[in-house]
Amino acid sequence: MIKKEEEVVAEAPPAPVASSPVAPPLRPPSSPPADEDRFSMDGLEGLTMADLLGPASDRRGGSAAASSRGAAAADAAPETASRQARTVDDFDFDEEAFLAALDENAPVGTTGEVVKGVVIGMESDGVYVDIGGKAPGFMPKSECGLGVITNLKERFPKGLPIEVLVTREQNADGMVTISARALALRHSWEKVRQLEKEGKVVQVKVSGFNRGGVTCDLEGLRGFIPRSQLNAGENHEALVGQTLGVAFLEVNAETRKLVLSEKRAATAARFATLEVGQLVEGHVASVKPYGYFVDLGGVSGLLHHSCITGGVLRDLREAFQQGEPIKALITAIDPARGRIALNTALLEGSAGELLIAKETVMAEAEDRAHRARSLLRQQEQDAG
Repeated sequence: MIKKEEEVVAEAPPAPVASSPVAPPLRPPSSPPADEDRFSMDGLEGLTMADLLGPASDRRGGSAAASSRGAAAADAAPETASRQARTVDDFDFDEEAFLAALDENAPVGTTGEVVKGVVIGMESDGVYVDIGGKAPGFMPKSECGLGVITNLKERFPKGLPIEVLVTREQNADGMVTISARALALRHSWEKVRQLEKEGKVVQVKVSGFNRGGVTCDLEGLRGFIPRSQLNAGENHEALVGQTLGVAFLEVNAETRKLVLSEKRAATAARFATLEVGQLVEGHVASVKPYGYFVDLGGVSGLLHHSCITGGVLRDLREAFQQGEPIKALITAIDPARGRIALNTALLEGSAGELLIAKETVMAEAEDRAHRARSLLRQQEQDAG
């Protein structure tokens, strides 16, 4: 009997729990969420964008911990504010050492600058020169001088002090390109310009010819003499190898034009015999509205109307006629431009004397010139 009751109890279904919801089974913490749960929008309904982004402090990269640290720093602010900020003067600063460091790293050699250095080595294509930079200067073989250099080692031994021109500023390695040839050419042009200014006659050797004239060498520069400026222009090819005396027609270093004249050499030679204050004799070659051109024997001088007399001159022919002999003082010479300034008013004893006693003034010109030269020297001193 008891056995039957146990069977009845075992077969009876369990009693349901009243109004108790069934909880879903829990996943292990290490298990990844199922896809349907990961992308589920459940629980997001009714939230705004501000709710999703969180507090402003979090959006700026802050956190509750950062806020806490900020509050602590605020409490310590009085102690921090008591310290003064350090300035440059508070640090150990050696101005001299700083400027020396700048100088040490400053580039050496700018284009067009003349620098001095010492030969320290060479290659088959050029020479290395210590010019005081962080790297040596390099001088290509073609820039080692005027003309052809066959033996670089003999021409530029180590330790040789030289002066060169910087033709290209330093590259990334700090090396500059230098040239002895460019510096020699610069000096040559400077010398030639000075010779032109002084109206000198120079001797040149004819080295070649073409249809227009002949070529020559002067101070390492190539000069040209047009056929029209040669005394023997009809057979100019026969002049090769000969030496000619020439004067300057054009000197232009920028365009590298050096034009010479054999015919003008005679004029230049005549200029070499003249000086300011000298009394010269000639004749009136032509009469112009502004004065007389006077032939002085191979060269021409200008007697401007303002320099004829101290009196009133209504017409130039009141003083001199074309072809008439004349004596005058040289007051200025410009050999490069072929100009000579003359003056007869300085020979007058009184203003206008030349107009009423010209023969007397010309006859006593030599003696009067001494007094006039003294006056000219005084004027130069006053001007100086």
